[in-house]
Amino acid sequence: MLISDIVGHLELLAPPAYQESYDNAGLLTGSGAWECTGVLTTLDVTEDVVKEAVVRQCNLIVAHHPIVFGGLKKITGKNYVERTVIAAIKKDIAIYAIHTNLDNMVEEGVNGRIADKLGLGERQVLLARESTLQKLYCFVPVDHLEAVRSAIFAAGAGHIGGYSECSYSVEGFGTFRGGKGTRPFVGQPGVRHTEKEARLEVILPAYLSRPVVQAMTAAHPYEEVAYDLVPLANTHSGVGAGLVGELPEPVEEKVFLGMLCEKFGLSVVRHTQLTGRPVKRVAICGGAGSFLISNALASGANIYITSDVKYHEFFDANDRLVIADIGHFESEQFTTDLLFDNLREKFRNFAVLKSDVKTNPVHYYTGAMESGPAEGRL
Repeated sequence: MLISDIVGHLELLAPPAYQESYDNAGLLTGSGAWECTGVLTTLDVTEDVVKEAVVRQCNLIVAHHPIVFGGLKKITGKNYVERTVIAAIKKDIAIYAIHTNLDNMVEEGVNGRIADKLGLGERQVLLARESTLQKLYCFVPVDHLEAVRSAIFAAGAGHIGGYSECSYSVEGFGTFRGGKGTRPFVGQPGVRHTEKEARLEVILPAYLSRPVVQAMTAAHPYEEVAYDLVPLANTHSGVGAGLVGELPEPVEEKVFLGMLCEKFGLSVVRHTQLTGRPVKRVAICGGAGSFLISNALASGANIYITSDVKYHEFFDANDRLVIADIGHFESEQFTTDLLFDNLREKFRNFAVLKSDVKTNPVHYYTGAMESGPAEGRL
């Protein structure tokens, strides 16, 4: 199996088109043409993770966080990024990052896995990603409508929410006159022809427009296919930042925080003042999510679980919800399992392993103190 086979599957799970503009997801070192000896999944790539990959005979590391965000002008080993890249190149280790594109997949991504851990139902995206959808209109002879429709569906068009193979068609009459050198499917060159046709309409992700049009053209009988691609203001319900869902039953705030600590293995949670209201509606965003506080408020959430919230941003809760900062690593710790589970399910007879290296750079001191607002916890 080639590394490109693994990459192709990962890019179906989380299309690179859905990564944020600042991100650097994709294959960072190595070549897709290499034979893959094994896959090691991890949250971060460090020198120790590269060493582990070598020992466990995995020449592909699939990580959530890219080891390289910006351009490297020099690679001299002066920091952990450069040392890790040097180690990977020396040992022929390919590194693939699947970052904000995985964050932006509502059900299959990072936030979906957190929601699973918390038992959340009735899930919705907090901030839908814009400009992700297009509408394809094409005109096809009625006798070929089903063949073209099926080809378009097979290429990935026609999904609306949890529904697939969605389309609309209406019959009418089209006219055309072939010019010199044309070979029309019906009619004669130089003579206007009227043909009973159907107008077929489907919604598709914008990043799939090229393969969908290619599939449509291949299945269509006409020499020149009449079609329109139109950008839509509609949002994709399965793509965007953050997630909000419902607990099966309301839970007291302190009880919920205790449950959060248990399920996430937390020693401390930074949070705003409790509101005294039960927790039923829960908003989440793995990683740095302060940019979604207003969306969590607008969603009617009772608590917002995220990380990397700054001091003044805690005030934005405005006593309307509880902001719970559980730590960056802690909020994304299940991503290693997510990637492992997905790859193991797809490649059942192939070596897919989880990294045993703990990459969290943040440590917590929980010793007793005499006094202070942290009540003995730092």
